[in-house]
Amino acid sequence: MTHARRIGIAGAGLLGRLAAWHLAHAGHEVHVFDPAPGPQPAHDGHGAAGFTAAGMLSPLAERETAEADLADWGWASLSHWARITQALATRCPRPPQFTRAGSLMVAHGPDLGAARRVLQRLHAPGEPTTSRPGSPQPESLDREALHALEPALQAGAGALHAWLLPGEGHIDTVRTLQCLHDDAPGVRWHWAQAVSAIAPGRLSVQAPGGPRALSFDTVIDVRGVGARPACAVRGVRGEVIWLHAPGLGLQRPVRLLHPRHRVYIVPRPDDVVLVGASEIESEDRSPVSLRSAVELMAAAHSILPGLAEARIVRMDVNLRPALPDHRPECVVRPGHIRLNGLYRHGWLLGPALLEQALQDAGLEPLTPPAPSTSRRLCA
Repeated sequence: MTHARRIGIAGAGLLGRLAAWHLAHAGHEVHVFDPAPGPQPAHDGHGAAGFTAAGMLSPLAERETAEADLADWGWASLSHWARITQALATRCPRPPQFTRAGSLMVAHGPDLGAARRVLQRLHAPGEPTTSRPGSPQPESLDREALHALEPALQAGAGALHAWLLPGEGHIDTVRTLQCLHDDAPGVRWHWAQAVSAIAPGRLSVQAPGGPRALSFDTVIDVRGVGARPACAVRGVRGEVIWLHAPGLGLQRPVRLLHPRHRVYIVPRPDDVVLVGASEIESEDRSPVSLRSAVELMAAAHSILPGLAEARIVRMDVNLRPALPDHRPECVVRPGHIRLNGLYRHGWLLGPALLEQALQDAGLEPLTPPAPSTSRRLCA
């Protein structure tokens, strides 16, 4: 590997913890600065957006709104997550769940036309992927095949159309973030210390005892919305509902295709499922609205009758960092790396994006190598 370097990381969300975990295991001296009081999730609308994310790893489904190159990077990240979670499982007392058994798209009978329009957008004939020319495509499921995969899914007396998206997965975001923190040997975590300014090789930190200017070989800016005004990022409000549903038995993430909504239901350990999909152009961090709660839970119940007696564990809200083009930003300069704007794609693209950035900066790369795509994410 390259010689050990002194690394300063601004932000202890997904990218910050992933970078710290990897760089620490590669032998570098790592310092992480974050305004949060500590490493645990608060579920109060503040803190790392990665804690609020449902953790769907869906490069095929994201083709509805994202370009083909992002899907390529998403497929690469799935392989990264398999290796990362396998490593965490050997050292973390409560290892994160990572499952790659595909995901499902479903639609009620009257919404079949809208669903087909979505499915058509998952493959753009004039824009083939560069690194995965044979990438998976949705597979239509009849009633018996759907019941065999997910017996809990049904639509009462109406028809429920379903498609399997093979190769996709999901990950327990909360446990993963906790394990990345706990399994980062030697990392200095500086909590309640917000980074106010960044320059190549330098961080300005608002510490309890007053502002400090610190020097590093390389600084990594992964502050999300907190990176303003240096980065033209905005917050997009997202809302998620946690339900405890013993006996439901859901194994895969499910997207309900609807003319108005894209509701997802994602299984978690301990009989918990997450229901979400709201994307609101607002930086309001107040609690979940009645409208969102009713619409999300009613939509989920319409395809999972077993949720009728589920108990509401919490309603979570946070801001996801988005840039004007809704694409991630990756800038690598001598002594400085900036990653931002992952919006819907934080967990989907995080490992692959970080791999490229660290490699471009001359730091130890992650494995496996990045996909051989002609379009790069880092500039």
